[in-house]
Amino acid sequence: MIHGDSLRWRQSLLRTAENAPFLHWLRDRGSLTARIEERGRFAVRVLRQGLQRTTPDEASALGLPCGVHAWVREVALSCDDRIVVFAHTVLPYRPRGPLTLWLARLGSRSLGALLFAHVGFTRGPMAFKRIDRRDALFSSAIGGLQLGDRVPVALCARRSRFGFGAQSVLVTEVFSPTLLQFDRCRAPAAVRGN
Repeated sequence: MIHGDSLRWRQSLLRTAENAPFLHWLRDRGSLTARIEERGRFAVRVLRQGLQRTTPDEASALGLPCGVHAWVREVALSCDDRIVVFAHTVLPYRPRGPLTLWLARLGSRSLGALLFAHVGFTRGPMAFKRIDRRDALFSSAIGGLQLGDRVPVALCARRSRFGFGAQSVLVTEVFSPTLLQFDRCRAPAAVRGN
């Protein structure tokens, strides 16, 4: 059953049966790119990038007036050619600065690699949510994750606001059930041998 309370982002992560398998992914404040790379060959595919209106939810998280335009980038992150995460990034159109240029030139490189490699970035608190068909991001996430006929009722997501000078960017990551297969297949280093 989906409750009305699930419509909002939470600062604390609820421990539910649906969230439990993803807890270590959701709580980790390190680089998601690096964690995926530990499990296999990492790749980024750009799904969409350009100016669009922010949702009321995104505008509120970024401290913007409702419906202003922002740079939006959506990508699919893969491990060994299987899509494991859908990422949605929102960068306010103003003020312009280094992030605007970096995002425009990023191409198929990971934003996460940039965020965690540069000492000038700060990460705000993380927020969590199970998104479903009522969420503006759900249909884009389902399309980006390419789940075919295995579409779940809801997906685990997290987001954080990263700051760099006067600019900030909101990064939302939606996790595919496929990601959990890499956890099950990953044997401890001592067992794997050479």
